[in-house]
Amino acid sequence: MTAFAALATLAPAHAVEELEVELLLEALFQRHGFDFRGYDRGLMRRKLLAVMGQRGLRTLSGLQEQMLHQAGAASAVLRALALAPAPLFADPQHALRARGALGASLRAAAVPRVWLAECGGVGAAWTLAILLQEEGVLARTEMFATLANEDLLADAQAGSIDVAALTGLQEDYARSGGTGVLADYFEVTEGRAALLPELRAHLTWAGYNLVTDASFNEFQAIVCCHALADFGPALRQRVLRLFHESLARFGVLGLGSTLAPEDDIAPCYQALGGQPGWYKRIG
Repeated sequence: MTAFAALATLAPAHAVEELEVELLLEALFQRHGFDFRGYDRGLMRRKLLAVMGQRGLRTLSGLQEQMLHQAGAASAVLRALALAPAPLFADPQHALRARGALGASLRAAAVPRVWLAECGGVGAAWTLAILLQEEGVLARTEMFATLANEDLLADAQAGSIDVAALTGLQEDYARSGGTGVLADYFEVTEGRAALLPELRAHLTWAGYNLVTDASFNEFQAIVCCHALADFGPALRQRVLRLFHESLARFGVLGLGSTLAPEDDIAPCYQALGGQPGWYKRIG
């Protein structure tokens, strides 16, 4: 059953709203090239309704009209639908698991490549860079952080954080296994802190769309711990196959969630003991 045919089974008011969601996502793809049609539909609906309310609109059709004809409206919609940027050390337990999963694995590679797919901004990328530095592998590692949204990519490339926030983040850093002083990894200019240049040198930001783009390299580790939850079933399988095609044998895959038996690639992966959501490719 197609998405449009399924609408016929819904109550009239709800069916109209769902039709508006379908049409808006189709318009977003046709007009701007961003394909959210395979994302979880309930999540897309909630995000779109939030944008509609913020802009004082009564219907999603009104939002679609603005998106097609009003400067800046499409950018606002795209930002709302994209994965929200994560603060530095936002999830200390995830960071602690990343230490255990990536540290030992990457030491075995001569020049390990790590892909942060649909990365949660500088917070996520800099967190991982600091972890890899402390695990002794960053100096020979190439990190690639990709985002589909051009505005968010530009924000990340010019990223910095309020220097006053570093003190408050020290505890989260320590809970992730850090034993030093977090502020030592940053340079400060006019009240803004940026990761030290010698650490940033190992990080490349690039535009990349998980929905439409093909594999672009072979990696020893792929990390995508938040975006996968936004995908519908078909898109989830598409992205998991893309990761499988891009990951070297015995490479590490960090998903932040569990591979299900029905996932196409599941037989080729072995869970890393004590690291939920992290897997090693064995097939």
